[in-house]
Amino acid sequence: MKFSTLTLRVLTLSVLAAVGLAVSADSLRAGDWPTFRGAERTAVAPDTGLLTSWPEGGPKLLWEAKGTGRGYSSLAIAGDRIYTLGDRSSLADGDNSEFLLCFSREDGSPIWKLKTGNPWDQGAPDWQGSRSTPTVDGDRVYVLTPHGDLVCASTDGVEKWRKNLKADFDGNKGDNWGYGESVTIDGDRLICTPGKEKNTVVALNKLTGDLVWSAARAGDRGAGHSSIVIAQVGNTRVYVQTTASGALGVRADDGKLLWSYEIDRTTAVIPTPIVRGDLVFFAAGYGRGGALLRQVAGANGDVTVEEVYPVTNKLANKHGGIVLVGDHLYGDTDDRGTPFCAELMTGKVVWQSRGSGKRSANVVAADGYLYIRYSDGTLVLVKATPDGYEESGLLKIPGSDSQPSWSHSVILDGKLYLREGDNLLCYDLRG
Repeated sequence: MKFSTLTLRVLTLSVLAAVGLAVSADSLRAGDWPTFRGAERTAVAPDTGLLTSWPEGGPKLLWEAKGTGRGYSSLAIAGDRIYTLGDRSSLADGDNSEFLLCFSREDGSPIWKLKTGNPWDQGAPDWQGSRSTPTVDGDRVYVLTPHGDLVCASTDGVEKWRKNLKADFDGNKGDNWGYGESVTIDGDRLICTPGKEKNTVVALNKLTGDLVWSAARAGDRGAGHSSIVIAQVGNTRVYVQTTASGALGVRADDGKLLWSYEIDRTTAVIPTPIVRGDLVFFAAGYGRGGALLRQVAGANGDVTVEEVYPVTNKLANKHGGIVLVGDHLYGDTDDRGTPFCAELMTGKVVWQSRGSGKRSANVVAADGYLYIRYSDGTLVLVKATPDGYEESGLLKIPGSDSQPSWSHSVILDGKLYLREGDNLLCYDLRG
């Protein structure tokens, strides 16, 4: 089994905590949020000792910076740096191009920017701009542009190699909104999803971009916006992904398509799946729903999948994502701005509530609480409990008046990091 350096850091901290060793603040800072939804792609931060209620106006703002540009990319944080993707950055002297951008974790000051290509200006104004979150691994950072350009750069801002998922792998999207996946690094390989049936998922050498293997899914409609989650089923390492055709599992060793669970066509498939042990929960929006599957180990490294419950309409989620805390799922109902709590194993909705914010909502979790960020820029603190929805904090995010507040929040080392258009903000969650 191969682990990236970042995964080993997380495992080391977990072991120290398990045996009761004191972990200093400095060593905790070694923890990173190196890609979309964090190192394990759960959108659940390991932080503890966070505020359980906020003063009026929200938690204390530690610093605010400019330059992230237009777009909905979230933040990747590794070491003392923050990375994101955006176009029309205020740091670009009027150049509307898209840039991979690097900032200081200490105060948000800009460190470097690398031009990745043209801005994404297709479709309605709300859907224009960058969307993929960078992935950091050691001294490299990887990002996928909406146009399908996969760019590898050093963490000091020098481009190392570039591929295009359409031109080099005959890939395509299952919708018209550009690529949004955050690529996965596993050992010496980069895993991503060109989409369509020839190279549905590919593994590349992370240092060169050379093709290692390709997984083909017959009739695949094209890539969604989901990012890959790694599962271990018996002795088999599985890459779990969703495309416009539904969920699938690919064997990590050789790219064999192990299983496929197809859904009816919908406008777009966006949320990243949730893996717990042999279970896979995935969802799609636009009225489609969510389903729970169980992966079953077979002979010769094969894995099949069984349906625990089928696609359930009440668990639909458009683009805000769903988190698993304890034995319950929490997320927005499609994009209605009505968060729900549901039992993982049954899909039964325990509660559904209208909050202080409006329109769609995305969610991250930490220390038993949900941080629900509504499209209108309202961010609320809600205890993650099946007992009901109750807000214990509210923050109106500065600069959230012009474009939808769709960028996913990050919680790391007792701080809340937000990207809101051209603004980068850091809040104190420990008080």
